[in-house]
Amino acid sequence: MNTDEWTQTLGAGPLLGIAAGAIAVLLFLIIKLKVHAFLALVTVSAATAFATGIPAGEVIDTLTDGFGSTLASVALLVGLGAILGRLVEVSGGARALTDALIRRFGEDRAPLALGIASLIFGFPIFFDAGLVVMLPIVFSVARRLGGGVLRYGLPAAGAFSVMHIYVPPHPGPVAASGLLGADVGLVIAFGLLIAIPTWFVTSYLFGVWAGKNIVLPVPNILTGGKQEDDERDENPPKPGTVVWLLLLPLVLIFTDTGLNTAGSAGWLDEDAGWFQVARAIGSTPIALLITVFVAMYVLGTRRGRGKETLEKLVDSALGPVCSIILITGAGGMFGGVLRASGIGDALSDAMSDLGLPVIVAAYLIATVLRIAQGSATVALTTAAGLVQPLVLGGSFNGVELAALVLALAAGSVTAGHVNDSGFWLVGRFFGMDVKTTLKTWTVMQTTIGLMGFALSSAVFVLA
Repeated sequence: MNTDEWTQTLGAGPLLGIAAGAIAVLLFLIIKLKVHAFLALVTVSAATAFATGIPAGEVIDTLTDGFGSTLASVALLVGLGAILGRLVEVSGGARALTDALIRRFGEDRAPLALGIASLIFGFPIFFDAGLVVMLPIVFSVARRLGGGVLRYGLPAAGAFSVMHIYVPPHPGPVAASGLLGADVGLVIAFGLLIAIPTWFVTSYLFGVWAGKNIVLPVPNILTGGKQEDDERDENPPKPGTVVWLLLLPLVLIFTDTGLNTAGSAGWLDEDAGWFQVARAIGSTPIALLITVFVAMYVLGTRRGRGKETLEKLVDSALGPVCSIILITGAGGMFGGVLRASGIGDALSDAMSDLGLPVIVAAYLIATVLRIAQGSATVALTTAAGLVQPLVLGGSFNGVELAALVLALAAGSVTAGHVNDSGFWLVGRFFGMDVKTTLKTWTVMQTTIGLMGFALSSAVFVLA
């Protein structure tokens, strides 16, 4: 027997009560009893699985499936990104690029410069991969200028978030566009029109404000636990070299995106061997792996660092991020249990019967799914499937369809909390406890969703 064959018999009310109780217990364990987040997440995930009636014989598989599927997408990216960040940090490259940014933009506009750079990087690269690649620059700027890490980190993280949610070629909006029959080109155009002002208000302005009110020290996670790294080169690489290294995975990933588009349009033979190899090279994990080896040569071997030194640098990069990887995987486990239990499906079915305008229903269903099970991509694609009959049964023009996709995207990012692996990724990398992450990241994600919905509704009404 597996959970695909099992039918949930509990109604939306009891399921909602179980979900709310599970989240309350989780917060109590972590905040009040100071239980380690990894242990608390695993414990509450198991208890929730039993409470929602998942067959006892399938509980372990449900837990490990949620844990493993999250690690499959996160562990490689975080590990490889941490190695790249460590190499850039120790070589002095992060400091060199920081100095160049400050000279060009000035100290007061450093958060703005980091955010704009993250918007550009975030166009083809996934949220978690982009964030990890940018971290050494964010941390270096924060150390140099002071004022705490959130002042610089939140605008950058928010930039990756809005691009990942609203703009193809990221998987959520692409899948929703396909389900609703929206033109991807229009979704990109209006996605950018919504994402950029949304980022400026909800991530840049809010991030700078939050950073002034909550001043946190810069984490030492990329420096092997040392505040001042004794191994840093006295003669750092040129800023252009660092930019080139940071752009390399972006170029490889963007090549994969272009090949995928060309293959889908019939311009190239998708079955050709070279096509498949080229796409594999452009996949995010392989692109980062290639970049790490190039960085090891450019920032290490070519600058006189021996093989043993490089091995120690790699090892020192991986140790500190193991906790983050495990906690993120456990957050994915909790979200997986909530998905398997049918909590999200029950709530979305109840929402779909309210008779709301289609764009409001789309946003609310995606929001409910997001809050219930955590994953923004799952919330977006699932909500798109639920509203698909309403959309296909109506007569919507191309702009209205694009606006519906973006309203779904807005709902899928709203109120990210403890069942979202991204919540733990951002919180742990920035050295925040759960309460601080809720006050900053969750609030920021909610405002990203609300403003995105307001703008997409305006596009829908004016179309």
